[in-house]
Amino acid sequence: MEDSKEILYKDLSYSVVGAAMAVYNEFGHGFLEAIYRRSLMIEFQERGIAAKEEKPLPVYYHGQLVGEHRLDVLVDGKIVLELKAARAIVDDHVAQALHYLAAIRLRLAIIINFAPTGLETRRIVR
Repeated sequence: MEDSKEILYKDLSYSVVGAAMAVYNEFGHGFLEAIYRRSLMIEFQERGIAAKEEKPLPVYYHGQLVGEHRLDVLVDGKIVLELKAARAIVDDHVAQALHYLAAIRLRLAIIINFAPTGLETRRIVR
């Protein structure tokens, strides 16, 4: 749980959510996640936010490489973004973000859901 006195990467995470709001205000709900991801990357570029899309994440089992997953977006080497276009953020989305944080050894993920009811975000701190 995040200490209420200190928000991890406060300014950067607020900027990320602001960029997602701009994309949602432009498109609303209804596109595939890839459209939102590409649009968010343009918004990040325009705002001077360093980000890499589809960052490869190797997956190991007992020390052996068993596959690779691609993170939706890695912001400034600090924040994992998991993008969704679902009805709501659910426990499976949170579990997925926690696994990514453990695998890449980072502390903060933000799930951004371009939902029918509006932009939904959830900060996940490990």
